[in-house]
Amino acid sequence: MTERQPHGSARPGGRTARTRAAVLAAAFDELDAHGFGALTMDGLAQRSGVHVSTIRRRWRTVEGVIGDLLAQQGTTIPIPGTGDFRQDLHALAEAIARFYASPRNRSLIEGIVAAAAHDPLVGPIVRDVFAARVQHVTQLVHRAIDRGELPPDTDATDVIAALGAPFYYRLLITRQPIDDRLTHAAAEAAYHAARAGTFSRPSPR
Repeated sequence: MTERQPHGSARPGGRTARTRAAVLAAAFDELDAHGFGALTMDGLAQRSGVHVSTIRRRWRTVEGVIGDLLAQQGTTIPIPGTGDFRQDLHALAEAIARFYASPRNRSLIEGIVAAAAHDPLVGPIVRDVFAARVQHVTQLVHRAIDRGELPPDTDATDVIAALGAPFYYRLLITRQPIDDRLTHAAAEAAYHAARAGTFSRPSPR
């Protein structure tokens, strides 16, 4: 069975890709300027130069556009492949820190998470996008298991969640800058916990 692509996704190049790029760039600009609450299909059409009927046909709703934007932004964080689990975690933590060093990226996440708390249509989109991203990144944990660096029953999702949690606590709760100390500590804590078997799956009864 062929996997369905997200609304608005397209093969690289061509008019479809240009349309997607224009609409997502417009959504990013609108969020940055006015926040999620002011985001409308008409506003996206005016800013992007793409007809509103095209946007509705491809994404159906504003929430669909935001889901695609979140998915796109998530892919800008590369998945390390150094051949060493500890180095991979540090490289991933540093990439996350660089991503959120951008005020626009930070504002995007802050705004969307805030909207998700109040809009029942946004919450599932945010959860699905983050779940898909975490699942994609778990390949670095599975590679470490294959190399014998981690217990074979390690839950890869829990490892990545533990690495990311300090960043989102800093971003969304304490609202302080992400610094080198946090980046290093997040990677080291996830590494030592994973090596110690903290994230091993419970044995079936």
